Amino acid sequence: MLNEEIRENSRDIGLLFFRIMIGGLMIVGHGYGKLMDATGEAPKFADPLGLGEGVSLWLAVGAEFFCGLLVIVGLATRLACVPLVITMVVAAFIVHGADPLGDKEMALVYGSSFVLLMLTGPGRLSLDGVISFLRRDA
Repeated sequence: MLNEEIRENSRDIGLLFFRIMIGGLMIVGHGYGKLMDATGEAPKFADPLGLGEGVSLWLAVGAEFFCGLLVIVGLATRLACVPLVITMVVAAFIVHGADPLGDKEMALVYGSSFVLLMLTGPGRLSLDGVISFLRRDA
């Protein structure tokens, strides 16, 4: 019984650490810079899907910055990972489609990380976990 509780606690602490790291790195390394570009004058951004530079930029900002925040706090985590996975698939296979693997690697690592969170969920140490706990007690 104690071993099972230790395993569950370790898993939840691991998921918390992972969410903070992967969400934080996405925000700091990618989303924040794009957010600053989007709020500046005449942003230049790739338009891989033909939606227009501005729309493409705001879709990336929404995923990389705002969904990254949701991942960190663990709110609507599985849903928040969907735009992040789509953005990373576009980055890896469309934006860097003709590039060598090394240029696609980070998008593939991030995308895989968000798929992992979609499959596992955020763990109990998250807002999703708190909401689930409160619903159970109600």
